[in-house]
Amino acid sequence: MIQIQNSQHSDYERLGGAQQLRLLVDRFYDLMHELPETRAVRDLHPEDLTGSRQKLFEFLSGWLGGPPLFVEKHGPPMLRRRHLPFRIGAQESDQWLLCMRTALDEFVTDEELRTRLFANLSKVAEHMRNA
Repeated sequence: MIQIQNSQHSDYERLGGAQQLRLLVDRFYDLMHELPETRAVRDLHPEDLTGSRQKLFEFLSGWLGGPPLFVEKHGPPMLRRRHLPFRIGAQESDQWLLCMRTALDEFVTDEELRTRLFANLSKVAEHMRNA
């Protein structure tokens, strides 16, 4: 698991903690649901996004240096293994990144943090491709 931190504050703290992370994750899924150009990635998710929202929030909490909520609840992330049942190609990965880029642009005012987070999330998205 990639953990991103600077020497003074975790990215979780720099982002604004749980409240800001929840807003970011909710906006990410709202975009995925609303944007017609993200239909392929939306179709990989259940109709009710409540569980997906919670799991991404929990994962990002620990990944950003905050409380390891996902690990405490579900064990090691093993992201690629957990996503193998879903066909994830370039289209789905790019659509996921479009939603994430837009949400980051809207909620992360620290340009350096926003740029670094997107770069690292792009690596995660690339790693999830299995088709």
